[in-house]
This record gives sequence, structure tokens and C-alpha cells, in this order.
Amino acid sequence: MRIIIQRVKKASVAVNHVVIGKIGAGMLIFLAIASYDSDDDLEWMVGKVAELRIFEDQDGKMNLSASESGAEFLVVSQFTLLGECSKGRRPSFDKAAEPLKAEDFYNRFVEKLRQKNFKVETGQFRANMQVELINDGPVTFVVDSSAKGQA
Repeated sequence: MRIIIQRVKKASVAVNHVVIGKIGAGMLIFLAIASYDSDDDLEWMVGKVAELRIFEDQDGKMNLSASESGAEFLVVSQFTLLGECSKGRRPSFDKAAEPLKAEDFYNRFVEKLRQKNFKVETGQFRANMQVELINDGPVTFVVDSSAKGQA
């Protein structure tokens, strides 16, 4: 699994010019599922996202997690995060999971965050979406479950 996290003041996602998800302060998460991802990757990524200390404390230091700061989540599927661009001019998406697996993992990722009592809004899987955000910082991170366990 690969995600891009953007700390936002607010964010929204629309399909056909209709807003289908919006949040206040929190994380906009672009999520890609790889063909080789497992349930362990899913659990690790949910834990990482919920506990990553990227929100400022009273001293202005990134020291608070989503749960400590009352952050909301907007999760948008984005298989293009797994696009391989090193060869040729057309990205290869061979690493991306097939749609049935990807949608299942996407839905489970969202549900596991909701089970942790977070407000979670979503995009629409496999839809052409327009995302608007006000990045806070800007603060942006890339997290890849294939790197779990590495120092």
C-alpha cells in the first residue's frame, strides 16, 4: 500500500461537480493498493495513519496524532501512485492491484479508521474525481507499507 498524506485545513472531493465528501482540519489521504499487499499491510497502514504525529501541539511542534488532535479523514483511491515511470514515456501500472482487490482493501481501510471513531469521508472508487484542498503547512508525507520494519 502506498499513501500520500496531506495535512489540510479542509478538503473536499466531487464527482460530476457534486461534492460527495468533505472534511475540516485533518488528513487528505490518497491511497493505492498493490497486487502484493496483504492484510498485514492493511493493519500496519491503518495504525500508522491513526498514530502518525503530524499535528501541532501548543508549542507549534508536530507532536500530536490524529486521535489527539481531533483530525478528520478524507480518503481518495488513487492507483496512479503505483505508476512506474522509470522506463519509456508511458507509466506502467503492473504493480497496482486488480480492481476487486483494490476496492475491498480501500473499503476495509476506511472501515478500520471509522472503527477507531474517526470521521472519515471518501471519494468514489474508480470514478473521475476532482479534489480541492487547503494544505496546512504545507505538510505532505509518502508512506509505503513495503518499508514497514525498516529503520
